[in-house]
Formats: sequence, C-alpha cells, structure tokens
Amino acid sequence: MARAAIGWGVRDLAKEAGVSPDTIARLERGEELKTSTIEAIRSALEAAGVEFIPENGGGAGVRLRKDFEK
Repeated sequence: MARAAIGWGVRDLAKEAGVSPDTIARLERGEELKTSTIEAIRSALEAAGVEFIPENGGGAGVRLRKDFEK
C-alpha cells in the first residue's frame, strides 16, 4: 500500500532501499525478512514521504506526509 501511494513500482522501491526486487516481492507476499532489510525498506519509504501509523484500534496503516509531493 505504501509503495503504491507514492507511485513506485517494485524496482523503484528496491533501488531506493538497496535491496533486490525479489526481496520486495517476498515482503509483499508476507515472507519473513531480516530486521535490517525491513528497516532499509521502511527508511526508503519514509524518506519518500510515507508515514507509518501504529495500531490504534483500527489497525496499523500508512499515510502520506502533508508536505508530500509526487
């Protein structure tokens, strides 16, 4: 969801996070990844304007920063 919100394809996110496109596909399938890999992906998404919203009774989610521009 976060990747789509900023208009990135799998290869875009992989490049920005410094991982392979296969790793992004594994993440999106729900497969287990190393913590450091997940952190790299999250950091790339946050740098691009994604905010992660913690569980608050309605489930965890994502949104774009107010100052985000595609």
